[in-house]
Amino acid sequence: MRVVIDTNVLVSGVLNPHGPPGRIVDALLSGTITVLHDDRILSEYREVLLRPHLRLSRSDVEILLAFIESSGEHISAWALSPGLPDPDDLPFLEVATTGGADALITGNAKHFKPGRGSRRALVISPAEFLRRYLV
Repeated sequence: MRVVIDTNVLVSGVLNPHGPPGRIVDALLSGTITVLHDDRILSEYREVLLRPHLRLSRSDVEILLAFIESSGEHISAWALSPGLPDPDDLPFLEVATTGGADALITGNAKHFKPGRGSRRALVISPAEFLRRYLV
């Protein structure tokens, strides 16, 4: 299964391994899912995971990101202009659409509402992803 993981899901999963985002991180680490990414997504993951208030070690973050980069699939995304409320979400939608992802997993599905432009990616919450695909 090929997915794009929004930063909020990755961070939640790293901080709390017991909830749905944690199970998604487990699926990533076990190879059950393949994460599609580009340089913008990896950069955002790094910037957010290294925020001091999260108190994650730089070495742990770098190991996780190296794993995502090596086990995932780098996508050269097409530019889209769907008019998302938060332009920082655009790389995730572009990678999901260009890469033909099975799902874009996000805790902010409302940011990707249908009718906000032409998108072809299934946008789904972590809990719904688990119910549909990883039960």
